[in-house]
Amino acid sequence: MVSKVNSAIPYGFEGRLVEVEGDMSRGLPAFNIVGMANKTINEAKDRVRSAIVNSQFSFPDKKVTINLAPAELHKDGTYLDLPIALSILILSGQLIKDDVKGKLFVGELSLDGKLRPVRGIINIIEIAKKAGYKEVYVPINNLSQASLMDGIVVYGVDTLQNLFLALKQQAKLPISNPDDVKHTATRRLNDTILDHIRGQQLAKRAMEIAIAGRHNILISGPPGAGKTLLAKAAANLLPSLTPEEKIDITKIYSIAGLATDEIIEERPFRNPHHTASSISIIGGGAMATPGEISLSHKGILFLDEIPEFPRAVLEALRQPLEDKRVSISRANRKTTYPADFMLVATMNPCPCGYLGDPTHECKCTEIQIQKYQKKLSGPLFDRIDMNITVEKVDNSDLLKPLGDSNDEHTVVKNNITEAIERQKNRYGKEGFYNSSLSSFQVSKKLKMEQAAEELLTNASERLNLSARSYFKTIKVAQTIADLDKSDIILAKHLAEALTYRRR
Repeated sequence: MVSKVNSAIPYGFEGRLVEVEGDMSRGLPAFNIVGMANKTINEAKDRVRSAIVNSQFSFPDKKVTINLAPAELHKDGTYLDLPIALSILILSGQLIKDDVKGKLFVGELSLDGKLRPVRGIINIIEIAKKAGYKEVYVPINNLSQASLMDGIVVYGVDTLQNLFLALKQQAKLPISNPDDVKHTATRRLNDTILDHIRGQQLAKRAMEIAIAGRHNILISGPPGAGKTLLAKAAANLLPSLTPEEKIDITKIYSIAGLATDEIIEERPFRNPHHTASSISIIGGGAMATPGEISLSHKGILFLDEIPEFPRAVLEALRQPLEDKRVSISRANRKTTYPADFMLVATMNPCPCGYLGDPTHECKCTEIQIQKYQKKLSGPLFDRIDMNITVEKVDNSDLLKPLGDSNDEHTVVKNNITEAIERQKNRYGKEGFYNSSLSSFQVSKKLKMEQAAEELLTNASERLNLSARSYFKTIKVAQTIADLDKSDIILAKHLAEALTYRRR
């Protein structure tokens, strides 16, 4: 007799269907699992046996073989514990094939028969929906994330015994409901707003432009000038997530194991330390897990003191900054994750930080300064839309009371919201910003007055702008025009955009 139970596993940013086949034959009692299973799945033999027995079912005393098809697909994790247990219950006659027909099961079993949550549940629901399944059974703690997907019925299972009763029509299981979901915030690690930052009006203006058009920005200046505060305030200026963005971000965090029963409601703000490895930033490892650039998807990746990061890590950012995704190749798989993040970086002018400061003497040598500044290569700098320099704040202003109003922050956030709405109306696509335009789309969709075109032509020759910098300048100018409620790019908009291209 052969049993078949349908299941699925996450595979990178997607999911793959797996058919759990079981066979029971005469011979000495044995329990074998075949089909490209790693150590975690092989350990399922002990978990499944204990879960079945402790759930008051009988485990067959014959030779049991479980095959995970397709056999050439590398399988990892505890997703297949539940379908393996159900396959054994069918082999032993405690369930019949019709009980599981047309249904898909996934979940990790504990020794007492309870189900534990698994990673990447949205991947599994998506592939089940595409394959035409109408019912999916998942651990009850994964039910919240599963509610993001419509058009498919998802049941939450707490124990193997209760699932058995439900399949026999003797009990009911909870069904995913968007009204019962749990939420978590990923970026509200601080309450910093623009009103908390002394001075730095030029930097605040630049940050407003950067967020409105999702432009990458580099902030340079001496220590204590407020560069990090600006980045933290930027996190609280980000617009709300669209439903599609919620699914994508929650999906990434679930795959990474950072959220199993919550829905990510706010845009991420990731701030990795400068000692982080290339794999932790870009993604990778044995199972090609997402890195910081993917965890920052649709949010901000903040690199504080960017020259302190290893050069190899910084150079690895070049392709994701351009393509908005990252491909990770390993011996047994190739995975592509989205990486549509806004880069906010800060740096000092030199290793000691006081180059050009009239009140502090710079003690760095010329070689040290050049080596420090060259950490940010030309090709990487070319991919940064805006570059600003902040000056040291006068200490005499620091003790002045701030007041309780949030007027500046509120005005800037409203301006950003209106500019984003203009972009949505122009491109007819939510979540598409000026920075997302290709060079072809720039010439097709954006309008510029004659004086602005002449200014750009002269400036590109004098500043020796590359083709990439040329188009980035136009895109920044368009964002400035959107903030100014202008339908075309004027010369003043382009002039301001050019001030953010100097190095």
